[in-house]
Amino acid sequence: MQVPPPPRAHSTSAIATLPPAQAGALLCFYTKAVAIKRRQTLQGLGLLLAVTLVSAFVAEVDLVKLFVHFGNLTSYVGRLAHLDTGASVLSDLPEWFWGWKKWLRLMGETLLIAYVGTMMGGLCAFACSFLASRNMAVSKLSCFVTRRCLEFSRTVPEIVFALIFVIAFGLGPVPGVLAIALHTMGALGKLFSEVVENIDMKPVEGVAASGGSWLAQVRYGAVPQVLSNFASYALLRFEMNVRGAAVMGFVGAGGIGATLIESIRKFYYSDVSAILVLIIITVMLIDYGTEQLRHILIGKEARA
Repeated sequence: MQVPPPPRAHSTSAIATLPPAQAGALLCFYTKAVAIKRRQTLQGLGLLLAVTLVSAFVAEVDLVKLFVHFGNLTSYVGRLAHLDTGASVLSDLPEWFWGWKKWLRLMGETLLIAYVGTMMGGLCAFACSFLASRNMAVSKLSCFVTRRCLEFSRTVPEIVFALIFVIAFGLGPVPGVLAIALHTMGALGKLFSEVVENIDMKPVEGVAASGGSWLAQVRYGAVPQVLSNFASYALLRFEMNVRGAAVMGFVGAGGIGATLIESIRKFYYSDVSAILVLIIITVMLIDYGTEQLRHILIGKEARA
């Protein structure tokens, strides 16, 4: 005789169900919230489109002229890839890089301008960052004054500073160094002060409780926490300054930029392309090297 299987127990759902009235009210509230969010998004996109159109009108952007003359850009790029004889630059590399010794010397000068400018600006930013941070500033007045000075330094473009210093000090690398240093001080000072504001204040308070001066609080309480981030930002800024130093030569502030702008004005197309290739390769190598250094510094900080 076959024994019938035991009856299965009815499973109960673990999900609680709301009464229809309460569920309907929540659904209505959710629908209204989604509608408000969608309306805000559409309003933001409409405002962005309106601002873009107004900006294009004020700047006299002519899309018709852009498309009509776009061929001039492609033809100019094509000329850069050919020698004066009409042959491709790759067909005669010695002729293409005929001035490589001079260009390398000027490229080295550009790197030195960027290095010295970054070093000077970074040291000034290091000193100003603690005065510009709210948690380490000596007073509210010093914080306010330091921040305004840093804002002025990073607001004025480097090329404007270079023009001013060229008039003051004459042609050469000195105006480029000073222009890069001043702009770097403002940019790094802002970044450094934000790093200082995010430190743990307990070590600083400990130094202050033991009778340490403000300089001692900075030296032993704040600097060990921010040094790796400072170095990382300084390396990143050095990458940017190498590109900026190449442009400084356009106004006579030294470096390879002067030779580049001269070749552009005299329509030496192959020289322009050779110098651009040299600058690009140099910047790529520096970017790779500084990137590796930043990763090493970040890794050491994470392990600490």
